[in-house]
Amino acid sequence: MSRVNCFSFQGIKGAYSELAGKKIYPDAISLPCKTFEEMFESVRNKRAEIAIVPIENSRAGRVADTQRLIPESNLKIIGEYFLEVNHCLLGLEGASIQDVKFIHSHEQAIAQCRNNIIDINKDMVVVTDTAGAAKMVYEAQNKENAAIASELAAKTYNLNILKKNFQDAENNVTRFLIMSSILDLPNISEENLMTTLVFELKSIPAALYKSLGGLASNSVNMTKLESYINPKGFDVAQFYADIEGHPNSQNVKLALEEMKFFCKRIDVLGVYKMSDFRKK
Repeated sequence: MSRVNCFSFQGIKGAYSELAGKKIYPDAISLPCKTFEEMFESVRNKRAEIAIVPIENSRAGRVADTQRLIPESNLKIIGEYFLEVNHCLLGLEGASIQDVKFIHSHEQAIAQCRNNIIDINKDMVVVTDTAGAAKMVYEAQNKENAAIASELAAKTYNLNILKKNFQDAENNVTRFLIMSSILDLPNISEENLMTTLVFELKSIPAALYKSLGGLASNSVNMTKLESYINPKGFDVAQFYADIEGHPNSQNVKLALEEMKFFCKRIDVLGVYKMSDFRKK
């Protein structure tokens, strides 16, 4: 990755999105944003160079808000990053697990740690986000409170890690997109490239089946396909897709040409190197 001075993320300091950004750009300043809309705007108005955007989680599925907002953000995808989520149980300095009565966190983090919480017989309290739970525990200064959050949140809010890897199961991974206002297309000769696109179908029978036929006949592998409601109405079918290859390579170019017969529009949102995490 090229040098970046500032990246933005949705949430407050200590969020998993900030942790992902710091792993990608360890020397960059992080800019917290209250909403995803504010995060995208921070890049458009040049307060930040990059937005770190969660798109899907291996256990919770897609992040619906970002998938809906990305096509209208006027930003381009320049990379991807997979963060292996390590939920930590955080408490005040000097507190022990025995002192804790209430565990606070986002509903998904609570769900992913539910069996462990039951095993230690604590009450679950759902809050807006994981980092916010950590901040609340620090501000309340009550040893009966604990939070499920990241190791970064522990450092940010001066909390002790009572237990690492507090999640019930392994293989909890969040995929993030790295987005910029500038689309810098990789060289067509590069290997392991991904193209992300959004397409809107014509209202004709079997339009989706026929549009995807071009991918099959040209040996283009598709790794992701999601449908969502277009703001124009419920009768407008819109899809988000990840396909392997460069849009100007011969097979992908032919596939997209065939798709155009059955689509009202096809917008390329980004062309970027696949993460090495995919090879694991």
